[in-house]
Amino acid sequence: MDSPAAASFHQLEHFAGFDWASQQHHIAVVDRAGLIVLQMQFADSAQGWSQLKEKLAVLGKTGVAIETCRGPEVERLLEMGLSVYPMNPKAAQRFRERKAPSGVKDDALDAFSFADALRTDGHGWRPLLPQDQQTQLLRILCRDEIDLIEQRTALVLRLRAALRDYYPAALEAFEDWTIAPAWHFVLAFPTPAQLVAAPKRKWQNFLHKHRLWTATAPKRMEIFARADQFASSNSAVIEAKSLLAASTVKSLLTLEAQLKEYRSRIEKLFDQHPDGDLFKSLPGGGAKLAPRLLGEMGANREVFNSPEALQSYAGTAPITDQSGRRCFVKIRRMCNRFLRTAVHLWTDQSRRECAWAEAYYREKRLRGKGHALALRCLGQRWLKILWRMWQERRPYDEALHMKSLARSGSWVLGLVETKRAIAS
Repeated sequence: MDSPAAASFHQLEHFAGFDWASQQHHIAVVDRAGLIVLQMQFADSAQGWSQLKEKLAVLGKTGVAIETCRGPEVERLLEMGLSVYPMNPKAAQRFRERKAPSGVKDDALDAFSFADALRTDGHGWRPLLPQDQQTQLLRILCRDEIDLIEQRTALVLRLRAALRDYYPAALEAFEDWTIAPAWHFVLAFPTPAQLVAAPKRKWQNFLHKHRLWTATAPKRMEIFARADQFASSNSAVIEAKSLLAASTVKSLLTLEAQLKEYRSRIEKLFDQHPDGDLFKSLPGGGAKLAPRLLGEMGANREVFNSPEALQSYAGTAPITDQSGRRCFVKIRRMCNRFLRTAVHLWTDQSRRECAWAEAYYREKRLRGKGHALALRCLGQRWLKILWRMWQERRPYDEALHMKSLARSGSWVLGLVETKRAIAS
């Protein structure tokens, strides 16, 4: 019996290959015999897409192979009612080379090679399944938040580099430069000379205002008093770098305000999502990682028909390279990098809340595996649990999972019991 994806493929009457670009797109359409019935180039404009829609309308049910899984081109193809088959870039290159072993390349050839590849090999491909608008919005917001966080990291590094040139005391006084109080310090005391010249009362007021009057306050006060002893004496450097530092801080404060807005929108959307409670139950998921996991997995249960499909998509499933007596097991590179990162961070956090997860991780480390590899192994196990929860729409239950380990006689349960015995 054919799978739903295979049954959908057999209903196709024509097969198209779509080579996209920023200004112009190429499309080639072949019939079941492999004969080209349409080949055109059109502009990325309302008129161009309208022309494409008119020409495809007369061809009947059509599938489209394209070398991406997201973007405005994919959305427009789905809106036209076409079955969209995303292609792995590496696979697309191999299909291109199959049509042109000499290495010749052009956009029209790419479109034709994609179309013919879909015709001959598409029965084993899976069409892109759209997500609901709420899940799509959550996914996009989480990805954009990650992009903003990366921008903040770049700005923090730029700020630290500027301070290193003229204000080493500031770096000594504040270890964490991802927090706003450290940024405000640069605005309140732009140069070492201004910091030393300021009265001690002003230093105290600053620390109290930003809730930094803790056990480290005397140490910071001592650093403030000698801030000009190991600082640049070049007035040109001080003037230029202090301006750069202040400008960077202002950018950081603006970016931080936008990140707070994103976090508020994500949390609100996550709370309203039908699967929100399911992902909230994940140990170590927290307010940031749980929405990212939900956004990347989606709500369409047909996307991953097995835990292995999810594990491969997340990059936790290894790849075996075997030929004769040679056999290597290596990390999977082609995967959803957003989901891979979220799973890596989540599994690391889960060790702090799950006794079995920590025991599993420690056992992998004792066997000589590195930190990242041990977390991938743990992630592989977690994703199998998450897939079952997701399919059954049932939140995580620690007691139920421990009973399952006991029934199966899992070695993980023995590690947990041993750890508890040692602790008691």
